[in-house]
Amino acid sequence: MMISRSTASRVAKSVLHHAGPRYFSAAASLGGAAKDAAASLRGRNHGGAAIFLTRNLENGSGKTWTRFPAVEVRKSSTLALGEKQRQEEEKEEVHGGASGGADASGGGNGNKGVVVSYWGVEPAKITKEDGTEWKWNCFRPWETYKSNTSIDLKKHHAPVTWMDKMAFWTVKALRLPTDIFFQKRYGCRAMMLETVAAVPGMVGGMLLHCKSLRRFEHSGGWIKALLEEAENERMHLMTFMEVSQPRWYERALVFTVQGVFFNAYFLAYLVSPKMAHRIVGYLEEEAIHSYTEFLKELDKGNIENVPAPAIALDYWRLPPGSTLRDVVMVIRADEAHHRDVNHFASDIHCQGLELKAAPAPIGYH
Repeated sequence: MMISRSTASRVAKSVLHHAGPRYFSAAASLGGAAKDAAASLRGRNHGGAAIFLTRNLENGSGKTWTRFPAVEVRKSSTLALGEKQRQEEEKEEVHGGASGGADASGGGNGNKGVVVSYWGVEPAKITKEDGTEWKWNCFRPWETYKSNTSIDLKKHHAPVTWMDKMAFWTVKALRLPTDIFFQKRYGCRAMMLETVAAVPGMVGGMLLHCKSLRRFEHSGGWIKALLEEAENERMHLMTFMEVSQPRWYERALVFTVQGVFFNAYFLAYLVSPKMAHRIVGYLEEEAIHSYTEFLKELDKGNIENVPAPAIALDYWRLPPGSTLRDVVMVIRADEAHHRDVNHFASDIHCQGLELKAAPAPIGYH
């Protein structure tokens, strides 16, 4: 079906007539003044977007149509539709400002006035068993536990093979400069120890994760077990930060030691996972010894037995009135558990098997 040129012109004119008030603005064109106005409009932009000029389809009308880009229309439409959302966000900002103190103490949200929802989804309100509000963002109530302090602290893996002896004496050599540097400052020693002890679990879990992806196979739960170990060691550090603050040169030492140890352990795990786990097992044995000496100094009164930090009370579910000694007790039990896990992992590799052949010890932490 053919449409005449005049009919098409009338249809187009009708469409522009209805759409004009929404998308266009008419401006009269009067000789040279119109040309100057058009030139100035071409060089001008509106809301960051240029204005385009098109001639009216009606010949000789002397009118110009100014078309605003669609982005401006969408923007104004979005603002109109989002009025309710903006009001909700303003309410959330007020609520976030009121709870700023709790966020700061909870870790992870130190700024006041933070929006407490994400993409309009209001987070669930978390409370303790007694009904009080949960104030920690770095861990949740279902991640807390009661430490098994009855675990055997005297267990020792006797080095028999050359690999065991090499791992054992490597750890002994690493302990010597630590004893010289920290001596009996066990609070600072514990902080340094935890900055290193939290590395192996993360490295091992990361490498097992990549291996699982490459081979399209399960890990037997060992990825989660090693990452739980790394997170638990990090929580040890966060706890001791509430008790003792490191000096500037100790912070600098952490940068150096962590950088060297991370890369060394990464390469060691790639070459021999069984030796890497054995080294960590012996490191945890030394940690147990260090925390035992820490307890002795507390009992002698050489170190003040201050009240346990609030983060420790919630993380280990310690009873009210617990002290630093109680915190060291549960941390030492954690280290004993890590000792057993890593010696067990090394034994699996020594039998020529992969870690997935044995169920991982998940759920302790």
